[in-house]
Amino acid sequence: MSVAAIVLAAGRGARFGAARGKLLADYRGCPLARCAVRAALASKASKTIVVTGHARGDVEQALAGLPVNFAHNPDFASGVASSLRVGLARAADCAGALILLADMPGVGSATLDLLIAAFERAPACAAVAPVYQGRRGNPVLLGGSLFASVASLTGDEGARGLLRARDGVIEIAVDDESVLMDIDTREDLTRALGGA
Repeated sequence: MSVAAIVLAAGRGARFGAARGKLLADYRGCPLARCAVRAALASKASKTIVVTGHARGDVEQALAGLPVNFAHNPDFASGVASSLRVGLARAADCAGALILLADMPGVGSATLDLLIAAFERAPACAAVAPVYQGRRGNPVLLGGSLFASVASLTGDEGARGLLRARDGVIEIAVDDESVLMDIDTREDLTRALGGA
């Protein structure tokens, strides 16, 4: 059963305040986007799709040499829904798709593999989501049965609302706080790196 990893790396990251975009910011010697992609590649996902948008050339350069499939979203400014559509179109041949956010560099391949294993045990489920200390986080693995519903989303709406209203979402407890930590601002980056 094939599961694609889709890394959403198209946004501007305006709150971060970097001219070239936050996904190029350094996280432990690695651009943010490259950290997320390396985790996807080290997981049991059958292929890794990176959806680009803002600073496309810079993001692609930051990922140079990695065996990924790039999918450009020219409509990235409309919000995350358009990036989800682009990524899912490339994963149409897969039973499920693991949706990773490129600004969550701390999520490792072990956590991704837990989600994939849970999906393999229950392939008819709508989705699999990680939960850390009672809070649902990211990434989320979407079952193929949800692809059409997610592709119909618009604007800056991700799949969170859709999953809240849907039965068949499996929650997997993880011992990985990083599923709750994304990098939106420079202060977030400092905290993620262990700063004050």
